Amino acid sequence: MINNEILAIAFGLGSALAWGAGDFSGGCASRKGNLLGVILISQILGGILLVAMALLFSEKVPPSIYLLYGAFAGIFGSLGLIALYRGLAQGRMGIVAPLSAVLTALVPIVYSAFYEGLPTITQLLGFVCFVIAVWLLSSAGAGLKMTFNEFFLSVIAGLGFGLFFIFIDQANDLSIFWPLVGARFASVFVMVVMFLMGGKLSKPASGQWILIGITGILDATGNALFSMAAQLGRLDVSAVLGSLYPAATVILAWFILKERLQRQQWIGVFGAFVALILISL
Repeated sequence: MINNEILAIAFGLGSALAWGAGDFSGGCASRKGNLLGVILISQILGGILLVAMALLFSEKVPPSIYLLYGAFAGIFGSLGLIALYRGLAQGRMGIVAPLSAVLTALVPIVYSAFYEGLPTITQLLGFVCFVIAVWLLSSAGAGLKMTFNEFFLSVIAGLGFGLFFIFIDQANDLSIFWPLVGARFASVFVMVVMFLMGGKLSKPASGQWILIGITGILDATGNALFSMAAQLGRLDVSAVLGSLYPAATVILAWFILKERLQRQQWIGVFGAFVALILISL
């Protein structure tokens, strides 16, 4: 019988694959229209899926405190998402993407060190390999020198996603899907407020709807898999595995869009597998 630690690792890796594939489809959809519109609609579609899953599995609605934790997760997650996409649009992707992904993992690692104790030496080595792997995967062609805007938006994105991980871990003691529904409602609310404050929402083109739907499904799936991983195992391990999502995005771009991978990106792919093995031991 598969033990909880192996399941947690599998779910954590699955969340990275889902999020990475969702970012790829969302990026393709955003090339054809309004970026914030793509995010908002995909968030709504993902929320509908989460409600359907909660009803399908007959999950009991948890006490309000768990829904509140989920709402906080959604608020921080949406702020992180907005900062990330703004950073990707205004700065160099090769700086913003890896720095935000590394910070996304480091926030739960520090939190877990205080509340769950330090991980094993082997896992710590895996964390180091992870940091190196994510940077190599995402930073091809970008130097280490960054602007203040790139640094600031990367930090906000990393903190937002890291706090999303922490609050979802607090929210999932009794159920998986309903806290994520609370998170999604809060996320949509924040984005609607952003639109009312000056954003522009345009109707997606006919070719965008499939990509937007795929993005919403994959993002919701990634959230659910991460929540299950954090419930079964350590938060820091789940966060590190989930933060490997740039690997899936880069590999899909190579396989589907025929984008060439540089040598350091292939080294990053290898490093990600080494990190996975070390974390699993």
